[in-house]
Amino acid sequence: MKKIKILDSQEGYNLAAKNYDKKKSYLDSFEKDVLWNLVGDVLGKKILDVGAGTGRVSVELAKRGSDVVALDISEEMLNKLKVKSRKVKVEVGDAENLPFSDEAFDGVIATFLIVHLKDPKRFFDEVYRVLKPGSFFVVTNINQKRPPEVETEKGKIIIDSYYHRPEKIRELLEELAFSVEEEQFVKEGEVWVNQIIKCIK
Repeated sequence: MKKIKILDSQEGYNLAAKNYDKKKSYLDSFEKDVLWNLVGDVLGKKILDVGAGTGRVSVELAKRGSDVVALDISEEMLNKLKVKSRKVKVEVGDAENLPFSDEAFDGVIATFLIVHLKDPKRFFDEVYRVLKPGSFFVVTNINQKRPPEVETEKGKIIIDSYYHRPEKIRELLEELAFSVEEEQFVKEGEVWVNQIIKCIK
């Protein structure tokens, strides 16, 4: 049997970009309505979507009237986003070293991102830095102990990913002086599939 390549996020998502949008409804299913209930009203707010991919969340934020900046490490994913919306500003960059000034945003959202970070602390630290005081951060933590195989034109790949215990994520956020306003779990039966947290700086 041919061994499946394990790639980092940049290389993996550049390869996966072409077919990524076929997974939209599957990805949405991990959030139900919880994500948007926690995000709330974003009209007129400057929001950063980190790990934006092809814009699943960014495009919706723009529709809801926010000034959106979409950041992703994969240029190919962002190229897909550019075709969907001219309202969303895109930026290729690293979640652990955000290319923005201090207190630049009214909100930060990160879905399906921290699963690709070995230690999310550096990213959380950066989010705290770029948020204005009193602003919100919504982050999701999917329950993924084994990374899925991803179909690409060059065959199946696996994108580097890590499992994070929910209590550890909450602990890290509180250590960095975020105030956890709400924490909800999306479940399938008795099993949690996604932890969604809203924090305030």
